[in-house]
Amino acid sequence: MWWRLSVASIVIQLFVGSGNAFTQQAVGTADRTGSDRATRKAGDSESGIAAPDLIIGPPINGLKTHDLYDSFNELHSGHRHEAIDIMEPEGTPIRAVVDGTIRKLFLSKAGGKTIYEFDENRSYCYYYAHLKQYAYGVHEGMRVSRGEVIGYVGSTGDASPAAPHLHFAIYRLGPERRWWKGVPIDPYRVLERSLPVASRSSPSRPAFTSIYLILEMLHAAS
Repeated sequence: MWWRLSVASIVIQLFVGSGNAFTQQAVGTADRTGSDRATRKAGDSESGIAAPDLIIGPPINGLKTHDLYDSFNELHSGHRHEAIDIMEPEGTPIRAVVDGTIRKLFLSKAGGKTIYEFDENRSYCYYYAHLKQYAYGVHEGMRVSRGEVIGYVGSTGDASPAAPHLHFAIYRLGPERRWWKGVPIDPYRVLERSLPVASRSSPSRPAFTSIYLILEMLHAAS
């Protein structure tokens, strides 16, 4: 395992040395785990619906479209990802994307420290995973406001320590309002639509894609 992390570090340093604009994001791409598969199940065959009326705030302050990579339909460990991974340095504040309620704080093997947030209408559940820690005072049943810090980026669960990131997912809840079950919505499309127009122009990201593939293979082989 140590040699894989060493190789990953060397690769990252090469990009740092070249002054590549996407290095900060690429550091966190070694692992793109799925949702908490032990508890979270797709609600039906309608997975990936666009939810055209859904507008949310950014889970990371200052997020831009070129920070995003759509991995919703990628296969991870034999399962569709059904989420987006947002690569940020460890300790970066994570913010509630809507006004709502902290429905569940859950520790799992896959997601590590996680948060399930329901919106005010209890129509959607927002899932934040691999957190380093929760924000001080966060607890189940707590009401939160859009933009409020609820946790911090980390690599808990099965995420690679070399690749801290926020695993973010959206689920449309059924009539039972179960935090562990819902219809997955593609968060990339929701975030792309929700972010300010000024943030939507983005350069191509070949370097980002290449380093992601290298780190992904190293982590999968561990």
